[in-house]
Amino acid sequence: MKTIIVNIVTPDGPVYDSEVSMVIAVTASGEMGVLPGHIPTVAPLGIGAVRLKKENSTELVAVSGGFLEIRPEKVTILAQSAELATEIDLARAQESARRAEALLQAKKDEVDFKRAELALKRAMNRINVHEGNI
Repeated sequence: MKTIIVNIVTPDGPVYDSEVSMVIAVTASGEMGVLPGHIPTVAPLGIGAVRLKKENSTELVAVSGGFLEIRPEKVTILAQSAELATEIDLARAQESARRAEALLQAKKDEVDFKRAELALKRAMNRINVHEGNI
């Protein structure tokens, strides 16, 4: 089976480096599936899960923004933040979601609702990736 090299890198360093048979990522215009030999493309990433399919398994990575660079033999994801499902601290993600929900429900003028909404979306993405609910 043909494979493609995938590198996921954040400002803190590399998160993932392996060969997979398919990559599925959430871009600004929707989900994008990438197979070996894909045409060169660059796309902005949204908040979502990156699914990395190997022969009989799928690995999940929670990604929050960045860019997806596709070349026929390699996919590079430059993300603002990225965590493997196995490394997500579920309690911390749940607490982040609770804080964001509290800010949204407070309805105070000084609360930046857009920031709170994004924080909630990031937290829910991390929870869903950790639990495998994609």
